[in-house]
Amino acid sequence: MKSAAQLLSLSIKSLLLGLFGLLLLYQFWLFCWVLWWNWINPDTTRFMAIRLAELQIKDPRAQLKKQWVGYGRISINLKRAIIVSEDDLFIHHEGFDWGGIQKAMEKNQRRGKIVAGGSTISQQLAKNLFLTPSKTPWRKAEEAIITLMIESVWSKQRIFEVYLNVIEWGNGVFGAEAAARHYYGISAAQLGPEQAARLAGMVPSPRFYDRNRNAPGLANKAAVIQSRMPSAQVP
Repeated sequence: MKSAAQLLSLSIKSLLLGLFGLLLLYQFWLFCWVLWWNWINPDTTRFMAIRLAELQIKDPRAQLKKQWVGYGRISINLKRAIIVSEDDLFIHHEGFDWGGIQKAMEKNQRRGKIVAGGSTISQQLAKNLFLTPSKTPWRKAEEAIITLMIESVWSKQRIFEVYLNVIEWGNGVFGAEAAARHYYGISAAQLGPEQAARLAGMVPSPRFYDRNRNAPGLANKAAVIQSRMPSAQVP
């Protein structure tokens, strides 16, 4: 006959095995979505759902501004601007820019707070598709796992295409086409170098810049981005 201690130990082991099994099932469920979205364009993302819920608290009829466009219908200027501003080693790494992460950590240590993340385009996409804006260790770990899934299944061009179509670019504004129409009244294919550079500069704080479109900091960032655009390596 088993003692109470043995029974407790077995219960704990069974619970841990059950939790591990659920975790594996969750990862498999995520991987199935990654496989599906390699061929089918995502209609919505976790970030979109969060933003829509926030907007509908104030206005139940609120809707997001978004319109999918194919990779070839997005201006090369915007592609170059995003690469140099967000992830200039995008076509070379396998999901993580370890040098960029190290620099971000050093910058955060100097400032005494988190001011830089070092996230690649692939990491940002993983977060936008499946996760929340929180910065918990669990979310960062899950982000890394999903990034590996995406990089193992999708081409760099597919990653970049989905990224350009789903990232947030303003209050309820998602994707390059909606952003181009929201800020300039033109399609994503028509964006010139200066317009593209300004849109790229908005990516880290899109809702702030939507409210403060003439912020001096944005103009300065856009000028730097535009000067670097000719060196961009685009998939």
